[in-house]
Amino acid sequence: MIAADIISKRTVTSTASATAQKQKIKVNIVVCLKQILDPEIPSRDFRVDSEKMEAQRGGASLVTNIFCENALETALQFREKFGGRITALIFAPAGGEDSLRKALAMKADAAVHVINDGAAHPDPLAVARVLAAAVRRLGNIDLVMVGRESGDWGVGQTGGLMAEELGIPSVSFVDRLEKQERGLLLHRQTDQGWENVEAQTPLVVTITNDDQNLPRIPKTRDIMLSSRQPIIRWSLEDLAADDAGIDVAEIRAGGGYYRVVDLAIPTKEIVCEMVAGETLEERVDQLADRIMSVVRSL
Repeated sequence: MIAADIISKRTVTSTASATAQKQKIKVNIVVCLKQILDPEIPSRDFRVDSEKMEAQRGGASLVTNIFCENALETALQFREKFGGRITALIFAPAGGEDSLRKALAMKADAAVHVINDGAAHPDPLAVARVLAAAVRRLGNIDLVMVGRESGDWGVGQTGGLMAEELGIPSVSFVDRLEKQERGLLLHRQTDQGWENVEAQTPLVVTITNDDQNLPRIPKTRDIMLSSRQPIIRWSLEDLAADDAGIDVAEIRAGGGYYRVVDLAIPTKEIVCEMVAGETLEERVDQLADRIMSVVRSL
């Protein structure tokens, strides 16, 4: 990343009608969440199941992906400035409710849980199709926010694939956004610096981490209240009933977008050699000679 004074500007326009674009935008926001294995698990406890091609959970907890929490925090800050409504959405097994309860404690307005009763780690295209179907079922959504990538597989494709499924534009690596008279102004990171992007809704944005969107810590009272709030639960059959694009059997199988051919824990070998010598000068000379021999062998 280079200096912040390198800023470019471009415009992204959705296929919404010109009349709708001139109207004051709505801020009906969906924030998509994902649960992952706690990345703080000690490396000595991390194990890989070579048959299932996945990390073994063991005694580790499942937590909300940090980039998803960045997305939720960005949505909360946007709502505080400009109003709107935030719905937290997750496609996960029953344990995914924990992430939704935390989102509600952080003051999301509503929560939707699409139950994953199939493959533990469906591919990004399968996830994107499910989330897109859920967004269509919710209806009247103006802004969909997802984390830039997951903290486990780190593929970083769900947001773009969702936008393709929904037929709307997407803007990636956004760290903050502002509301304008006829759209949004998005601040995004690039390899060359930063961009200010003007965009119309509906829109999908992937959110990256920034000092300004560090997830807030819910208050104890809000955590207690969140346990009483309702959560909407949909099955894959519910989505398939009103969305012909959902193939329930394919989703449950995990999709066929890609295949993991190998998964292993990186290993490294450390060899320690003792430098001999009666005096310090002799030991330094021996060390220098050993370093030169290693360099020459490379």
